[in-house]
Amino acid sequence: MDRHDPDFVTQDERGVLTERRPLSRRARTISWIVGIGAIVVLVALAVFLSQGGSSSGKAGAGRSGGGPGGGGRRGGMSAPTTVGTAKAALADLPVQVEALGTVTPAATVTVRPQVSGTIVQLLYREGQIVRKGEPLAVIDPRPYQAALMQARGALVRDQAQLENAKLQLARYNTLLNQDSIARQDRDTQAALVHQLEGTVLADRGTVQQAQINVGFTRIVSPVSGRVGLRVVDIGNYIGAGDTNGIVVVTTLQPIDVEFAIPQQQAPEIQKRIAQGAQIPAIALDSTRTKTLDTGSFSTLDNRVDTTTGTIKGKARFPNAAFQLYPSQFVNARLTIETVQNAVTVPPAAIQSGPSGPFVWLLKNDRTVTERKVKLGVAVADKTQITSGLALGETVVTDGADRLNEGAKVALPGDAPPERGQGNGKRRNRSGGQGG
Repeated sequence: MDRHDPDFVTQDERGVLTERRPLSRRARTISWIVGIGAIVVLVALAVFLSQGGSSSGKAGAGRSGGGPGGGGRRGGMSAPTTVGTAKAALADLPVQVEALGTVTPAATVTVRPQVSGTIVQLLYREGQIVRKGEPLAVIDPRPYQAALMQARGALVRDQAQLENAKLQLARYNTLLNQDSIARQDRDTQAALVHQLEGTVLADRGTVQQAQINVGFTRIVSPVSGRVGLRVVDIGNYIGAGDTNGIVVVTTLQPIDVEFAIPQQQAPEIQKRIAQGAQIPAIALDSTRTKTLDTGSFSTLDNRVDTTTGTIKGKARFPNAAFQLYPSQFVNARLTIETVQNAVTVPPAAIQSGPSGPFVWLLKNDRTVTERKVKLGVAVADKTQITSGLALGETVVTDGADRLNEGAKVALPGDAPPERGQGNGKRRNRSGGQGG
C-alpha cells in the first residue's frame, strides 16, 4: 500500500497523516439497501401526488360542467345532439334509365339526278323546309322530249304495220278455207303478225322510258325535311347519278336519338315492350336541366356490343320546335315504369353499416334507435324503403354521424334546457324549492 495514495491516507487539521481504513462488506450491503429504499419511497410519493392531482381535476370538472360533452349541464351529463328529421311519406317513384345519346335524323338523302343535262332552274333556298315531292331543280328537258317524240313515232309506225298484217292474215284464212292458198303462206303471215305485235310492245316500252326521262328532268325531294347548302348552280352540267348530287335533304320531323344502355338494364325494357307498354322518353340538354323534347322509346338493337357491354337503343321525338339537331349530343331519359304509393325517405337518412343499410329512428322519448331497412327505387330526392320502416315514422336526416344506440337528441325547434335542471332538485328561487 502506498501511504501517499489519497484513497488510503488522510490528513487531519494538524497536518498529521493518518491511514484510512476501508469499509467492510457488511457496511457496503447496508448502504446499498438504504439507497434502494430511498428511491422506492421517492417513486411512491411521486405516484401518489400525481393521482391526487388528477382526482381533484376531475372533481373540479364535474362541479363546473365544463368537460367534453358537458354542454353546461350539472353532474357531467352531455347535452343532447341536435338533429334534422323527416317523416316517411308516400310517393310515386319513376324507374328511369339515363344515357348519353346522339341525335340522328330519320332520313338523310343525297338527291342525285337520274338523267344527265344542264341545270336550268333551282327551285329551293338553302335551309328551306321542303315536303316530299316538292320540286328542287330542273334539267334541260328538250333532248328527252325529242327522244319521246321519236319513240312515239316508231310506235305509230309499227302499230300501222301490225294492223295491215292482221288484215292480210284474215284474207289468208279465207283463202285457206276455200283451199285457194297454201297453208305455208297463211302460217308465214301469222308469224309476221306475232312479230309486229312484239315490235309494238317494244315501242310502247321505249315511249314509257322516254316519258320517265322527261319526268326525271324535274328533280323533286324524295322525303320531307330541311335542305342543306347548295351544291350546284344554274348552268352546271350534271351527270346521271353524280356523287355530290343536287342537294342533301335531312328529315328533322320526326327525329331519333340513338344511345347505349348497360346490358343489365335491357331485360326491364324488353319486359315492358312485351307487355305492350309505351315507354316515355325525354331529351335533355348537356346540363340535364332543360327538356328539349318529349317522345317515346322505339327499339333496341339485336345484339350486345362485347367491347363495352352495352346495347344500342333508339327513341323517336316529334321535334316540333326544332330543338333537336342532327349529330347533337343530348341526355336521353327513359321512364320504364312508375312505382305507385312507395314509402320514401330523403337519401340523407340512409346510413351504411356492416350488416347493410339502416336509418336512425326517432322515438317518442327523443331517443334514437337503429332500424335496418331494405331499399328499392332511388331518385334524386327520394329513396324507396321496401321493408323495415312504416309510413309516418320519423328518421334522422342530419347529424346522424354523431349518434349511437339510445342517444338523446334534440330538434332545431326545441327550447334550450333551463340552467340548474341537471339533477332535477335545484330550481330557481321563485320556484320555492331549494337544493
